[in-house]
Amino acid sequence: MNNEQRRKERLDRGIKVRTDGLYAIMSLRELCYLTVPRLVLIVGMLLLPLIMPMYWQRVISYVCIYSLLALGFDFLAHFVGLVSLGGAFFIGVGGYLAAILNTFWGFPPLVTIPIATLLGGAICTLLLLPCLPLRGVYFAIVTLMYPLVLMRIIEALNILGGTDGIMGVASFPNRWIEQYFVIVMVLLFLFGLRRLVNLDIGLVFRAVKDNDQAVRASGMNITFYKAIAVFVASALGCLGGACLVHIYMWSGISLFALDFSILPIAATVIGGAGTVVGPVLGCFILVPISELLRAFGTLRIVFYCLILVAFIVFRSEGIMVYGQRKYHQFERWVTI
Repeated sequence: MNNEQRRKERLDRGIKVRTDGLYAIMSLRELCYLTVPRLVLIVGMLLLPLIMPMYWQRVISYVCIYSLLALGFDFLAHFVGLVSLGGAFFIGVGGYLAAILNTFWGFPPLVTIPIATLLGGAICTLLLLPCLPLRGVYFAIVTLMYPLVLMRIIEALNILGGTDGIMGVASFPNRWIEQYFVIVMVLLFLFGLRRLVNLDIGLVFRAVKDNDQAVRASGMNITFYKAIAVFVASALGCLGGACLVHIYMWSGISLFALDFSILPIAATVIGGAGTVVGPVLGCFILVPISELLRAFGTLRIVFYCLILVAFIVFRSEGIMVYGQRKYHQFERWVTI
């Protein structure tokens, strides 16, 4: 008769103890445990342009642009406590700046994009600076008003091309540069933000979110740290807008469309807020679905709503949070 007793053992228990904060890898299995998910993400995104048909390659570019917006939204909302609905504002500012630099000053796309990213982030931060004391729904409403106001100003005053927009914007040198530029930018900012939130300044951001009065009592300037966070998020959006106008070869008031404000929020809900990579995963789900449902016209909003309701009811934490928990809770039976 076999009297040996068995119990379940978590495979990651010892690994997590040794690697939370210090990457003291002890074996090949542990190295694979920690790095394989990251390698799958990186290699998978780099292979997408090679395996997708030409039409879907362009869709991948749109996915990456929405991913930049979703990263910025998740960073502001989860780590700083500022819920921003200004994705369209960031896209519009970055897009118009890139178009002006290209058509009026003659700069090539690989020069206009970094300039529009940094300059656009600075402009958006300055315009939002008076609103930084606001929190919650008040900050969200104000950021939602900015793209609507700018759209109406351009339309009413007939500036920056008016309703016709700015024509003749140069495209990327070729589609491979376009594809890999936006993909590499998403990967760089994805891992860059992940590193940023784990630095000391990331702790300050979390403290501002949790108890800004305690941070102020410590002698820190809350407005300064909020401005840094807004600059990071707005620069991400401006980068997406600058890339978008060079893909469209046109800049117009449609850059201020509310889709750029709403879809990143939906992607964050689906992918998992606070995971950094979750919003990117959500964009890789929502944007292709949007393309597949294009034949339904405005009815695709109904499908969006159904998808969001399903995730909120059955998996409110998001796909990435659920996946991370299951990955770190992998168990096996061992003999005692």
